[in-house]
Amino acid sequence: MMDAMDRKLSDIGLIGLAVMGENLVLNMADHGFQVSVFNRTVTKVDHFLANGAKGKSVVGTHTLADFVASLERPRRIVMMVKAGEAVDQLIDQLMPLLDKGDILIDGGNSLFTDTERRVAYTANEGIAFLGVGISGGEEGARNGPSIMPGGNKEGWEPVKPIFQAIAAKVDGQPCCEWVGEGGAGHFVKMVHNGIEYGDMQLISEAFDILREGYNVSVDELQKIFAEWNKGELDSYLIEITAEILKVKEKDNTPKIDKILDAAAQKGTGKWTVMQALELGIPLTLISEAVFARFLSAMKQERVTAAGHYPKKTLPKEEPPIEAVRQALYGAKIISYAQGFMMMRSASEAYRWGLNFGGVALMWRGGCIIRSRFLGKIKEAFDKDPMLHNLLLDPFFKGEIARVEEGLRKTVASGAMRSIPLPCHSSGLAFLDGYRRERLPAYLLQAQRDFFGAHTYERTDKPRGQFFHTEWAVQGAPETAV
Repeated sequence: MMDAMDRKLSDIGLIGLAVMGENLVLNMADHGFQVSVFNRTVTKVDHFLANGAKGKSVVGTHTLADFVASLERPRRIVMMVKAGEAVDQLIDQLMPLLDKGDILIDGGNSLFTDTERRVAYTANEGIAFLGVGISGGEEGARNGPSIMPGGNKEGWEPVKPIFQAIAAKVDGQPCCEWVGEGGAGHFVKMVHNGIEYGDMQLISEAFDILREGYNVSVDELQKIFAEWNKGELDSYLIEITAEILKVKEKDNTPKIDKILDAAAQKGTGKWTVMQALELGIPLTLISEAVFARFLSAMKQERVTAAGHYPKKTLPKEEPPIEAVRQALYGAKIISYAQGFMMMRSASEAYRWGLNFGGVALMWRGGCIIRSRFLGKIKEAFDKDPMLHNLLLDPFFKGEIARVEEGLRKTVASGAMRSIPLPCHSSGLAFLDGYRRERLPAYLLQAQRDFFGAHTYERTDKPRGQFFHTEWAVQGAPETAV
């Protein structure tokens, strides 16, 4: 293996040689950095050096002590291990080997509150901890991911040149910039993943209503998605959808028809919804995307229920392709508006001072949700950094007005044809609720006061004054509380 006395020290080290870890190492090596690697199963180190990393500036080690000793100071160590207890265990193993000023970097999908805890714990020992969101999958890791760094800012400058070198570039700018203190980086990555859930479900719903509701063939749908990717829906997920629909089985039937309709998930979407509840943010569209995966997993129950509710015979009609395209675009805008609402709320609650235009820029390249219209989101926040909601930006107001009819027609069509469109429907309901000056919550407040004396505010009194009525007593006076 390696002998630290016989070779120069490495610029950075990485622990965890799964697919993402290996590709990040190769990306760093391609950009001129020497990288030391370690893996708990050390045979993976040897295999990597003999294959993917052969001939590259990669140093393999068989023990954590050798790994740490192979690194230039301040040591920069990227941990690419499974989120949760494994990260804490690895930190505990590394801490006795490190010196003050060294930098630990968690590049996995950790829960941001765990990152907050780890930042505080390592800081007590003089170690800078970074929680870094990395998006783009295998391709992104190898060729340029979106990188969202947060944590102890003292650790950012020493790793900035490496991360910005390997990140995706859009118009010459790296999709990597400091996000904020504590768990800010992992929080932004969590919201990214929640939006990803929403995007994927919206695309699946658009596919479903055209195929199941209007009998559009997979071959035709492939052409439709390929065409959509040339316009305002231009995005990575639309692009790969068109590619997926090309693939055939040996009998020339669509590959997708052989895939079980039970979606898996790794938990980041659920975390996003749980944090929305904690913050009091109506993240309705993304929540429905998570619930749609839960429903899909109930495969046997759905098969049973299908036998109790026979399919309706639907009238033959021309497929409303343009309306569905408009619906997908409009719902996508609403989804991102909700995601940025949530980030604004968290930024205020945790005092992160998030740069929302900067977040949009980081998402323009390398990541799973990269798309053309993220540039418009950046422009919106560049014009008004205090913008409370993207739906109030002039550009997005105009876009919603242009596609609203298509969204309404598509949601109505889905309801009439028994095609579930949970994300499109919840997005439209949010839009209608958000722009409604008076909601029926006044009746809800009366109900709460009736059964629980929870009080209410009056429209003709200043906010913050509360009243109670003895509703069951005819003519009972109102009392101020």
